Amino acid sequence: MSNKLVLIDGNSIIYRAFFALPLLNNDKGVYTNGVYGFTTMLLRILEEEKPTHMLVAFDAGKTTFRHETYKEYKGGRQKTPPELSEQFPLLRELLDAFQIAHYQLENYEADDIIGTLSTQEIDEGWDVTVISGDKDLLQLASDNVTVHLTKKGISEVEKYTPAFMKEKMEISPSQIIDLKALMGDSSDNIPGVPGIGQKTATKLLKQHNTLDEVYNHIDEVSGKKLKEKLETYKENAFMSKDLVTIKRDSPITVKLDDLIFEGYQETKVSSIFKDLGFQSLLNKVDGESTSTEDNGNELTDIDFSIVNEVTSDMFIGDAALVVEMIGENYHTAKVEGIGIVNETNAYYVPTDVALESDVFKQWAEDGSQSKSVFDAKKSLVALLNQGIHLQGITFDMLLASYLINPSENNHDIPAIGNRMGETNVLFDEEVYGKGAKLKVPEESILAEHVVRKASTLYSLKEDMEARLKANEQYELFIELEMPLTLILGEMEHVGVQADIQHLKEIGIDLKQRLNDLEKEVYELAGEAFNLNSPKQLGPILFEKLKLPVIKKTKTGYSTAADVLEQLKQEHEIIPKLLLYRQLGKLQSTYIEGLLKVVDKDTHKIHTRFNQALTQTGRLSSMEPNLQNIPIRLEEGRKIRQAFIPAKKDWIMFAADYSQIELRVLAHIANDEKLVAAFNNDVDIHTQTAMDVFHVNKEEITANMRRQAKAVNFGIVYGISDYGLSQSLGITRKEAKAFIERYFASYPGVKTYMEEIVQEAKHHGYVTTLMKRRRYLPEITSRNFNLRSFAERTAMNTPIQGSAADIIKKAMIDLDAKLKEASLESRMLLQVHDELIIEAPKEEVDQLKKIVPATMEHTVDLNVPLKVDYAYGSSWFDAK
Repeated sequence: MSNKLVLIDGNSIIYRAFFALPLLNNDKGVYTNGVYGFTTMLLRILEEEKPTHMLVAFDAGKTTFRHETYKEYKGGRQKTPPELSEQFPLLRELLDAFQIAHYQLENYEADDIIGTLSTQEIDEGWDVTVISGDKDLLQLASDNVTVHLTKKGISEVEKYTPAFMKEKMEISPSQIIDLKALMGDSSDNIPGVPGIGQKTATKLLKQHNTLDEVYNHIDEVSGKKLKEKLETYKENAFMSKDLVTIKRDSPITVKLDDLIFEGYQETKVSSIFKDLGFQSLLNKVDGESTSTEDNGNELTDIDFSIVNEVTSDMFIGDAALVVEMIGENYHTAKVEGIGIVNETNAYYVPTDVALESDVFKQWAEDGSQSKSVFDAKKSLVALLNQGIHLQGITFDMLLASYLINPSENNHDIPAIGNRMGETNVLFDEEVYGKGAKLKVPEESILAEHVVRKASTLYSLKEDMEARLKANEQYELFIELEMPLTLILGEMEHVGVQADIQHLKEIGIDLKQRLNDLEKEVYELAGEAFNLNSPKQLGPILFEKLKLPVIKKTKTGYSTAADVLEQLKQEHEIIPKLLLYRQLGKLQSTYIEGLLKVVDKDTHKIHTRFNQALTQTGRLSSMEPNLQNIPIRLEEGRKIRQAFIPAKKDWIMFAADYSQIELRVLAHIANDEKLVAAFNNDVDIHTQTAMDVFHVNKEEITANMRRQAKAVNFGIVYGISDYGLSQSLGITRKEAKAFIERYFASYPGVKTYMEEIVQEAKHHGYVTTLMKRRRYLPEITSRNFNLRSFAERTAMNTPIQGSAADIIKKAMIDLDAKLKEASLESRMLLQVHDELIIEAPKEEVDQLKKIVPATMEHTVDLNVPLKVDYAYGSSWFDAK
């Protein structure tokens, strides 16, 4: 078997991936689109190439030995966007997880490393593959070196051998150097000979073979102007040749034996995929959970009783309670068993024994009996589904762990125990199996597992409470997160009423719209075809209708959304195709998707709110995600018509904070002009436009206000000049100037951002107004990219996190006010800065007073909080 060496141009591939994909980030706010694109290509390479040796080469810096020849080398390139810069350390971590070597060499480029390795010690027994997006590397192609060039991003690859190059480009690999010398390369700021393009350069090389021979036979060059250009820019041409020539004897310190690739450990790769949020790639690797033995976790004996009858003497003093379920969705999962541990005893109660016991129900519903649980919301809902209203919860291990370690992505009991030195508990996978193999074990094994969880919960409670107090977070835990989780549990259990018939009618209307659009497209195309088939659509657009070809794939023309967006002005068929796709997604994801999760008996939808997920403290929603009902299209907004009150003569009441994050910014930064604008009830986007553009209010255009709005909200999220340029469709230079003018107008904001970074460097974390922490270990990193990301996070976390804390407190206060007034009105949903309530019509007048007053005064800021509200017969009408 021959050796297979794969050499990847790391900078080239991640750059192409970054610009080919939309900005993506994981739940920690880290940008990942470049690494994600690189990873998808890497997995394909490993599968197709099956390398025995492998290396990813990187550029070491901006300055190389080529700059000694030409100072302006690569001088025209724009500064790397920070959203990309911060991904290089992540990529190196990923490569380490894959056990793939990576290397960079000071003063040299990745090309030189690849060029040296592709020829060094390579004999006939080696097969070498070079992967890049840079045509310069084509000069390395030989009988045993194939160069794979990415096309139009990274989804397509073209394989170049000397024979293929001769057929496609009419030149040999060695002539690539002379070709670039003649035609130059604007991307690298290589001058070449002005006025000579690829066609002319190829013609000259076909006639004279090399650059030297072109000049040796300059008198034979046809065309007076061409000859003059060659003579005038001869020095440029030979300098350009030096610049584009890959150095094949670079002083690298890696040898082929250092590049052996024997595969990767699936657990390491799975772990980093989870951390990066690459859920869609997890199925490509089959990482198994680390076993108990691997962790050195030798289980000790544990004494407990399996009870067949619940007695009152089991409930003496404080207790830890574990309601065990298999599966994530506790709205539908079955309670498998219950574990109870107190200071002296441990019990396992089979489900049927517990649920049929009046003694257990009385204890569970006794608010004076203190209970520690793991995931109070889950426990509450699980027992509410069985007719038991769990009360007396004083400690939630899940929420405590989340506040102590917000950056951790695993907060189950075994993981928490391991982090805190309590390893005497099995992982769920070890008991139930994994994935499709999940099964309930025999009772003795299940009982021991559940009791071990309860025992760990009981033993770690005091330590975790002490950590919260040391962090000044105990008040946040007790007064905010704990009461909120119980409110969320009741909201989830109540659910939201869905008008099934209306959903179906919307679906019928959408199908009709889709049919009509289909006919309109057929008429414009002149024939019928499958609109969902790129193979059929491509020839219609690019051959029959002669639209300009933007991108091609291995299977034909690309008809991806980004391609169609670029063609919107070319033909009236394109907007109809785009609308067809949007409506199709509404139909499949939101109509059919919602109908699948509606309870068949009650016609209610029960979402799950993630309270221990985001590092900013914001809630998210899942299965289904009711915070993401689309509203940009009218058809999408109408989906909210299907969310209705659960009772006759009731209404839906919606109240949302106006510009809460900007108001929090004004408070935290205490910027004089920003504070004054909110205190005087001035439209903040208009005010910003006036300040940034230096014009009067009457001169503000809609576009000016739009740009000001983008900057206002962008500042909250730590937007860069690159991010703003993408958002507004302007150049990075214009975006940078816009941001600078903003800071000049609001110096208090600039001062806040500078000071909060220094505070983060001093403490290692930043906090919200309610003491929620976000740790930033990279804030003092020597790595510029890691440090820069941490600095931006330090700036925006106190704003976003404080806004999240405020609406959480508003929910607690509002719940109390509604109960205090003995109203039937009840909260159903939290959608970011908006609360959705259902209420009897006769309570509307009271809600109009109670809701905004409560929400606006839930905290005291130096600017007023403002709440808008509306109500109607459906969520759609409450606008």
